[in-house]
Amino acid sequence: MAIINRRQFVGSLAFSTAGPVTGRTWAAAESRSANERLDVAVIGCGGRGAGNLAGVADENIVALCDVDQNRAAAAFAKFPRAKKYRDFRKMLGEFQHQIDAVVVSTPDHTHAPAAAMALKMGKHCYCEKPLAHSVCEARAVAELAAKKNVATQIGTQMHATDNYRRVVELVISGAIGPVNEVHVWCGKDRSAKPRSEKPLAVPATLDWDLWLGPAPFRPYDPCYVPGQWRWWWAFANGLLGDMGCHYMDLPFWALRLRHPTSVEAEGPAVHPETTPRLLTIRYQFPSRDGLPPVDLTWYHGPVPPAVLKEKNLPIWKRGGSGPVSGVLFVGREGMLMADFNRRKLFPESKFADFEPPEPTIPDSPGHHQEWITACKTGAPTTCNFDYSGALTEAVLLGNVAFRTGRKLQWDPANLRAPNCPEADKFLRREYRDGWTL
Repeated sequence: MAIINRRQFVGSLAFSTAGPVTGRTWAAAESRSANERLDVAVIGCGGRGAGNLAGVADENIVALCDVDQNRAAAAFAKFPRAKKYRDFRKMLGEFQHQIDAVVVSTPDHTHAPAAAMALKMGKHCYCEKPLAHSVCEARAVAELAAKKNVATQIGTQMHATDNYRRVVELVISGAIGPVNEVHVWCGKDRSAKPRSEKPLAVPATLDWDLWLGPAPFRPYDPCYVPGQWRWWWAFANGLLGDMGCHYMDLPFWALRLRHPTSVEAEGPAVHPETTPRLLTIRYQFPSRDGLPPVDLTWYHGPVPPAVLKEKNLPIWKRGGSGPVSGVLFVGREGMLMADFNRRKLFPESKFADFEPPEPTIPDSPGHHQEWITACKTGAPTTCNFDYSGALTEAVLLGNVAFRTGRKLQWDPANLRAPNCPEADKFLRREYRDGWTL
């Protein structure tokens, strides 16, 4: 079995991450020492924002923004010298000439507006996944990042793990032969909570209008915040949008996937406001640089995918008792199953004496540190907005197929499904007055 050498692999890595490996310098990186601290502004300080803030805490945190003073209290206290804001538009406007980089950790429906504003100012940008709330937003933000030539990274932190690297190396080395079938599943059980029967007062610490941002106005309800917004179309894309970028990142990286040619969905009746508890999405990806076409199927919900039983594979529970989640690569010579922390080749009897290839992908200094280094030195990031923009587009297309009830024949160059004009309204979104991309 041939194992590619380091030079061949780095070439593959460059293609699969859709980003540069050498010879590129980001804007404003030339004059900054690798030891000099960045001036960073952070938008969204609770939830994932707290984790992202911790990831950049060794830099100079000059401004913090959050619409909920209660959720932001710990961050505000930890960085007393940082200027505090509720409206990121005001913060970026006032600090435009005082910051180098921006971290976006808001709910999904404000990812693109916040990231786009930072990029237009020429700021390096780290944004939580998914990159955007709609397919067209994802494309626009990715194109803007390329135009501004700044360091970008999406918050798929599993990409930085040793396990993900070893899985990618196994696939690219040919351990299971050419791969034309992939199954990706997330066993979480999530659905929207019902609205309150009576109108409730907005908490004094929350600026509800700013929280809504570009979304159409609706009265405050605790069924949306904190965290429950993920299961409402107005603010997010359900479990597919929440976890798809994490798990589909692995086949995108290993198989150099980019844009599907078709997408179809199977699930419950479409609810006009809330996302589905159970969903199956089937993507078809074309051949790529000598690699065969790939059929990729996504499943989410509390029921393990039937393919595990069909192929006599074990059901892995996260942490021994958590939801069943993972990725299965089906190759001509075998199968590779993985999750965030594990990987195993099947059938076990065939691979009992298998010797894995020598590691070839360099260790990550950490997902946030990789971005920080890129901001300062011009080094590449592995989840830049070009790579993660295409990943986000594919993930969100699954929901477009579900909401239209049609198999989409996808035209990525023109961001349209020629066979399904009704998909257009789900590919883009209208903003409230005062909000732009």
